[in-house]
Order: sequence, then C-alpha cells, then structure tokens
Amino acid sequence: MSKLNRRHFLVTGLAAGAAAAIPASAAHAEPDPAAETAQSLASRGLRTDPFTLGVASGDPDHEGFVLWTRLAQQPMAEDGLGGMPQRTFPVLWQVYSDERARRVVRSGVTVAAPEWGHSVHVEVEGLSSDREYWYRFRVGPYVSPLGRARTAPHPLSYGGGLAMAFVSCAQYEHGYFTSYRRLAEEHPDIILHLGDYQYEYTKNTYTIPGGNIRHHEGPETETLANYRQRHAQYKVDPDLQAAHAAAPWLVVWDDHELDNNWADEVPEKPEVPQPNFLTRREAAFRAYYENMPLRRTSIPRGIDMQLYRRVRWGRMATFHMLDTRQYRDDQGCGDGYRDCPAAVDPARSITGAAQEEWLLNGFHNSRAQWDILGQQVFFAQRDNNAGPAKITSQDGWDGYVASRRRITEGWIDAEVRNPVVLTGDVHAHWASDLKLDYDDPTGPTVGSELVATSISTGGDGADSDPARHPFLTINPHLKFYNNQRGYVVTKIEREQMSADFKVVPRVQTPGAEVYTRATFVIEDRVPGVQQTYLRPLDPTLRTAQEMTVEETVRLETERP
Repeated sequence: MSKLNRRHFLVTGLAAGAAAAIPASAAHAEPDPAAETAQSLASRGLRTDPFTLGVASGDPDHEGFVLWTRLAQQPMAEDGLGGMPQRTFPVLWQVYSDERARRVVRSGVTVAAPEWGHSVHVEVEGLSSDREYWYRFRVGPYVSPLGRARTAPHPLSYGGGLAMAFVSCAQYEHGYFTSYRRLAEEHPDIILHLGDYQYEYTKNTYTIPGGNIRHHEGPETETLANYRQRHAQYKVDPDLQAAHAAAPWLVVWDDHELDNNWADEVPEKPEVPQPNFLTRREAAFRAYYENMPLRRTSIPRGIDMQLYRRVRWGRMATFHMLDTRQYRDDQGCGDGYRDCPAAVDPARSITGAAQEEWLLNGFHNSRAQWDILGQQVFFAQRDNNAGPAKITSQDGWDGYVASRRRITEGWIDAEVRNPVVLTGDVHAHWASDLKLDYDDPTGPTVGSELVATSISTGGDGADSDPARHPFLTINPHLKFYNNQRGYVVTKIEREQMSADFKVVPRVQTPGAEVYTRATFVIEDRVPGVQQTYLRPLDPTLRTAQEMTVEETVRLETERP
C-alpha cells in the first residue's frame, strides 16, 4: 500500500469507529479461546458500541508501547460513568504486524473496571524494535477502530530519521480541531502533547471575539464526574480521535487540565476560598490518567502523580518529559507580566528539587544525539520593556530565573550534544536561541527553543510579519513569531533537526488546509535556530503588523 493510501486508511477509515462488522477471521490468525470467552462474557450489559472515545497508544520503547481505550456507551453522561454498567468488562486486545489486521503478533485479555472509568491501559512488550504495528480492542460483538503505533529503535541504534510532531492548547469552544486532523495526515512517528489537552471552564466563561463556536457541557470541572465528562467531550471529536490513532503520544499536562495557572497545592486565585482544591486536584489527576496512554508508573496516588519521565528513541533522541506545575513554587507576584523581585530568588523552583536533580542526572548520563525537553511554558526570556525595567511573565520560566539557570548550566556542564526545549502554552508559534545570560545578547548561544501555537485556543488568530513583533526587537534571541493556529512537525536526523511551523488559516469553520509558515533548522553541535524558509505574508488574512507593545502584552495578560 502506498504511503498516501496508508494515510487515507488510517485517518478516514479507522477514526470513524465503524469496525464492528469485521469478521472474526480477520481479527485472528487462529482460534483464540481467551478471546471467545471474553467476547461471551462482555456481551452482557452492552447494547451499543462502547468504543465511542477511540483508541490511543503512547510512551513507546524499543520493544513495545502502551495501548489505551475507555469504554463509554453514553460518553456525555453527567455522572461521568459513560453509560456503562457498574461492573468490570473483559476486553480483548490485539496487536498486528500489518495494517489490514490479518497477522496477530500479540494479544491478551484485560479488564475495564468502573472505579477507573472503564479505561484500559495495556503495556505491550516483546515486539521488534523500530517498526510499525497496528492494534485494536474487542468487547463482546463490538470492535474498536484500528490504531497505528510503532516501537523505538534499539538503544544502541540510531534508526532512520525521526518524524516528531508536537502540539498544545486545544480549547474545544474556540474552534474545530482541524489541526489534529492535518497532523494525522502527516503520518508522524511520535506526537508530543505539551499541555492544555482540555479546558476546565463552563460555557460562556472563556470566550473569543464574536462568541464561541462550540460549548462545553456541564459546569466548571471540579469533581471526578465533571472531569470524566469533559475528557469524553473532547475525545468524541473525530479529528482528535484521528490524531490519537495515527501515532503514539507522549503527554504532559499544563494548567487547564486542573485549574488555570495552578501551582502545586495553590489554585489560580488563592484569595478566593477553595477549600476543596486538593480534592479537585485528585479528581483531575485521576481523570487525566484514565484518559491518557500512560504506563502504570503514572497511576495517581491521592493528590500526587508521577508524570515526569524519560523516553528514549534509540541513540537518536532522548525525550525528558517535564512537569512544571505539580512541584513549582507559587508565582511570585501573580501570574501576569511583572517586574518581580521574587523571580530571581535562588530558592524558588519551577520543577521542584527532586525533578531538577533527575533532569540534571539525565543530562550527565545521556548518550543521545539530541536531548529534548518536552515541557509546558516559555523557557527563553521575554522582556516586554525596551527600557531598563525587566517585565516578564511570571507564569513561565521568567518567573523562576534561578531555576532556569541551573537547568541551562546543567546541560552545559554535562556537555549535552544538542539541547532542544519544546514548549506550548502561549498560543503562538515562536523560535528562539537560548542563552545562559539573556542580558548579554553578544554572549554564546547554548541551546534552542521551539514553541508550538495552539490547536484552537484563541480562535482563528492572525498572520503577520514576524519581524514587526515588538518582542523580537527587545529580545534579539527571539527569532520567529506567528499567531495562527497549528502545530510543529520536525525531522530529527543525526546531522540536523528541521522544524516546520504548520498553520491553518481558520479554525472557526471546519476543513481548512494546512501550510508551512516557516522552517527552521538546528544543526548538530551548533546551538540556535536558523531560518531556512519563510512564507510571504498572505495579504488576504487579517494582520497584526501594527500591534503595539501594549496591545501585545494586554492580549497575553488577558489570556487564561
């Protein structure tokens, strides 16, 4: 099958979910007694297809990956139980070596239990390294959509070039998830989601000019039922299902999976009494695990959840997936742009001491060609003041300057070959050089940062000439800006890492095509980003060329 046909098969044929008519002979290479037993047991109590939320894979290594699904006959049920009976269901899972699902290479039966929202997490092992696989689930007479996964290269092998994409910030109410659909069509090897997978607000709370085009169901998410329902509303979106079925994901949260701008045990607005915040945090963490393709090491324990972790792609890349929410000190002077003395306090941390030590040890032990930090908030300095005052966002690493410096010094001291920071959160594309001392623009560049815009948050956005953005003048290490919606696709090879900043011109109506707004390259052992392509400004699109510093700061400050 050609690559184009394979993409069509995965994106249109599988995400639709109408797989129940597949005959048993296509799903089994030979009779499987365990499967037949599971099918017989599971058929009781199911009257409609329970695979309404799709399938997903995640956290691959060189011999396997995690498979995920969650059973829900009525996904939008207010009690968060998905219309499922209060009993366990045996679920058959199968992994295939071919995309027509004829050759079974691994299979088994697992249990979907009501206490975990009838979610399923299967850690598949014993597969061949560096190759594609396909998978699906069966419960009674119902068969899930087919998903594509792949294993990483052997730890001693570089493998071929790695097609990695990363995304963030999908506000269901602000636009259609067209970028997820276009991303699925890219046929990546792996997808990183860097946070704000879903938003907590009730309808008409976080609105865009002209009004939201879709609405959240239910109240602001505070209980386990609320979070389960909200995750389900996002998961039923066919474009999101297509992206999950297309490739394994590495996920980390940011703030909206719980509460805007939360910091450890402190809610966004500590001055407003929220005595149940820790109960809310426990519910949000549990629902997040239930709905993500995570390994058992991330099973939440009360208000705690181990999310930072390391995923290796052979010798080519090591992904250090960070959690900059659960362990951080509270923002020193509030969440917005401030000239804040606390920002430079060496005792404050955005990662917490244990995670920082884990990361620095990872730098020293790494033998990867590329060390990639998958994390949430802007890493490079973004000063919005052209004068002597330093006014920066206190929710990003600018609010934790000493913490950023320790991490940066860590990869310098460890002689990390190619440090690259990947970021979400800010609803715009950015590319920047990283410095040890941002106050000395002539100082050496020591790393690179690539920032993905939002999938939909903020609505359609606007195209503009990146050179006219005031932040790029004030901060010469910032090299690119674009305020449209989209994602970033990278090609990681031994000699270089290239990054295409993909955009769609609109998300407030469905079906937009995608194009590359700019391409940057990071060369092996040459820190910093180099622009190799910039698409001319489209004069038919609304621009923000004349946006003032004040307008830019206002938009960012008001952004939840």
